[in-house]
Amino acid sequence: QVHMVESGGGLVQPGGSLRLSCAASERTIRNYDMGWFRQAPGKEREFVAGTRRSSGYPKYADSVKGRFTISRDNAKNTAYLQMDSLQPEDTAVYYCAGTTSYLILSSMTRADQYNYWGQGTQVTVSS
Repeated sequence: QVHMVESGGGLVQPGGSLRLSCAASERTIRNYDMGWFRQAPGKEREFVAGTRRSSGYPKYADSVKGRFTISRDNAKNTAYLQMDSLQPEDTAVYYCAGTTSYLILSSMTRADQYNYWGQGTQVTVSS
């Protein structure tokens, strides 16, 4: 059983930045396609960003494109989500997810394509 643990959430003012980390217990994160999702109160979980195991072809939701950057360090077994220019509408619980399946770009956005999930970390953007 693979365990993923997110960290780095918190309270930040509009325009600020946060970097989320996702540490995987399994030493073979290099064999996982990774994704970040978020869920705001009263809303469905939505895709934020995804990256393939090769770190190529990252994919972003239109709402975060140009502000968020997904990356991974396979040697540290960790994925990251750098979030800049945060806005109140970015407030949500953020989840990292992984899968051993090779995802095509169109499948990266689908939560049901990921096998492993973290417990989530709260991000609140407010003045």
